[in-house]
Amino acid sequence: MQEPEITLSLALEHGLTEEEFEKIKEILGRTPTFTELGIFSVMWSEHCSYKNSIALLKTLPRSGKKLLVGAGEENAGLVDIGDGLAIAFKIESHNHPSAVEPYQGAATGVGGIMRDIFTMGARPIASLDSLRFGTLDDPHTRFLFDGVVRGIGDYGNSFGVPTVAGEVYFDESYQGNPLVNAMAIGIVKTEHVASAIAKGEGNPVMIVGSSTGRDGIHGATFASEEISEKSESKRPSVQVGDPFTEKLLLEASLEIIKNGWLIGIQDMGAAGISCSTSEMSAKGNSGMKINLSKVPLREKGMTAYEIMLSESQERMLCAVKKGFEDKVKEVFEKWDLHCEIIGEVTNDGLLHIDYEGSNKAVIPAYELVLGGGAPVYYRDTKEPKYINDLRSFDFSVLPKTGNLEETFLKIFSSHNIVSKRWVYEQYDSMVRTNTIVGPGCDAAVIYIKENNKALAAKTDCNSRYVYLNPKEGTKIAVAESARNIVCSGGVPLAITNCLNFGNPHKPEMYWQFKEAINGMGEACRFFDTPVTGGNVSFYNESPNIAVYPTPTIGMVGLIENIEDITTSFFKDENDLVYILGEDYEELGGSEFAKIIHDKVAGDSPKMDLAVEKKLHEVVLQLIEKKLIKSAHDISEGGAAVAIAECCIINQERLVGADVNIPIKSREDFSLFSESQSRIIISIAKENQGKVENILRDKNQKFYLAGKTGGSSIVINNKLTFELASLADIYYNTISRIMND
Repeated sequence: MQEPEITLSLALEHGLTEEEFEKIKEILGRTPTFTELGIFSVMWSEHCSYKNSIALLKTLPRSGKKLLVGAGEENAGLVDIGDGLAIAFKIESHNHPSAVEPYQGAATGVGGIMRDIFTMGARPIASLDSLRFGTLDDPHTRFLFDGVVRGIGDYGNSFGVPTVAGEVYFDESYQGNPLVNAMAIGIVKTEHVASAIAKGEGNPVMIVGSSTGRDGIHGATFASEEISEKSESKRPSVQVGDPFTEKLLLEASLEIIKNGWLIGIQDMGAAGISCSTSEMSAKGNSGMKINLSKVPLREKGMTAYEIMLSESQERMLCAVKKGFEDKVKEVFEKWDLHCEIIGEVTNDGLLHIDYEGSNKAVIPAYELVLGGGAPVYYRDTKEPKYINDLRSFDFSVLPKTGNLEETFLKIFSSHNIVSKRWVYEQYDSMVRTNTIVGPGCDAAVIYIKENNKALAAKTDCNSRYVYLNPKEGTKIAVAESARNIVCSGGVPLAITNCLNFGNPHKPEMYWQFKEAINGMGEACRFFDTPVTGGNVSFYNESPNIAVYPTPTIGMVGLIENIEDITTSFFKDENDLVYILGEDYEELGGSEFAKIIHDKVAGDSPKMDLAVEKKLHEVVLQLIEKKLIKSAHDISEGGAAVAIAECCIINQERLVGADVNIPIKSREDFSLFSESQSRIIISIAKENQGKVENILRDKNQKFYLAGKTGGSSIVINNKLTFELASLADIYYNTISRIMND
């Protein structure tokens, strides 16, 4: 193929700026070749280089007493859980691919995050997801929703890792630009942790796994631009996944890691061979000589440009200790996978790329990567005009709700409130038999057989709060994730994040991002939950609207004693029900305001981190003393909805309640307020004195709301609902829509 002339116009078509094109020429001392231009374009894309975000990301807390590997150090974060074991976990986005090809976009998102885990030497044990779509009354939204859910389910189920938790939200802001954030967790013995590094001159470089095709070329660049009418033409940028091959790749990779034959290993995700060769070399202060003619191909006539940029799935790059090549090959052949030596490690710091006897690229590896020569930008910020306009809204002007029963049912029926059973029943949540608490409760709980402990895991973010107040809303996302871990009996350890925002070149969008980072940093430092890494996804805009800023938090916590595992639902008749925490009738961003009054206005609820942390400490103390039967945080829909959920979350046994929710100024406000730092607990009546003494000693606000029992829920002596009717709404609303 005749390669095109390298011009500024061609560089601009590749997503590079004029300034970046000039910098490339300065680095190389000449005009780049076509292959080199392609390599720079993907490596300097936002998706790979984080050029518009890295300066702010570095302000986040990235160290902690249990943290073994922090943000940006490896393919995933690593946290010590004792007994020579560590947990690897990470969350990443696959938003743009899912917008144009929902099934494969979501499936390959799961595949990619799993590879990030097992390249750490960790065996994946759980998967979580955070999904956002437009409104379900739109046929295209239902198409995207169905495709994404099937893609996640088919890949995860075939791969053999349980999907144990997640969240699904619906809002007009995501119309045409869904968010698909996939999180994975793995376990590894600390002595077998692997690294994404290449060093040692003469050590062979091997490509393993699937063959390379044209799928996914410029996927990283596609993820670094806004969704538009032209996005449908980018369908070839979406990779195609094969979970069965990935399962073989998992077993083979873990075997060679355990046997100690590797220098380093890295997944070929975004930017494919370009990324893995440059990042592994830069990390080892080394270089590589690569012969692309040795790469197994599944399509004829592929060019060096295409091979370097392909994002074909289920592939790894390995730097192998010299002398162990045949042993590595033997393992991969046993698992019926490709394993070819395509080059060797050098000590000159350069990537030498040859193909069919011709030199195609010579690039300093360090100049390509995040933290190296990749550009770093500090974007302008400007507070959006809507912030003050919306925050000035006076909720007291809203008409009082005439029919509280009807209001409750409307809010309870919200697609953001009701169970996502239609989603999680398509996922195998029990494979590997380690799932103790699956989808539906505050957090998932996974048993760690190796040390008789358990992990709690959760993803969380209320993007309406972040839209109204990016800093406070992000603090809430961190705090609520931690609260969900605590309600399950766990101590929060660390977070990973998936930061979904609009175009960073727009000052108002970058202001949202900067404020969110400030809020996340403040909350994570307060809770001692360092950031282990994650993903930034900018350009989440369709032609008409940007998505709500959505900094999704993925958190893991440790349950040292499995007897402390706690669930959300009421257990027995005649138990006492308490509301811990205080209500301030906060309605900004609430389901009440949106569903009943079609308003997303006001300020987000406030987050007092000291109050929140004290709540965590007292609840964990009560759990440790075996004084709590259930714990469930109050979030979307307020106290009335949360108590109803406590009655019906256990489908096998519905337990009613008769409760009073304190009223401050207006009953409709107090019932559905979304004030933070509140948890509903149930206890045995004989423990009332012990529990209340501990709460008073800790100066924890509490209110004895009522007791459990019966087949209905009674709220404030005026609202009565049969549990069977509520359960039908809760579990079948989305199924009815999707099955029509």
